[in-house]
Amino acid sequence: MNTARSLLGKNVNLHLKDGSVIINVLLSKIDRDEYRKGTFLECVSHGERYILRVPLKSIAWVDRLNLSLILSD
Repeated sequence: MNTARSLLGKNVNLHLKDGSVIINVLLSKIDRDEYRKGTFLECVSHGERYILRVPLKSIAWVDRLNLSLILSD
């Protein structure tokens, strides 16, 4: 939870426990579900601006992106 808070507002790659990767998303918010007692990360995709809700339990690790390398002239 503390690591997720430190990455809010940053662009990251999310590596999920099932082996899939969600690439280049902006972590926008941490949301708790009162009924199911779960914690979710709200992510905004870079190009499409869709909001994704990913359960925190399903994330294996997070790769922080350096956008200065990607968006260089």
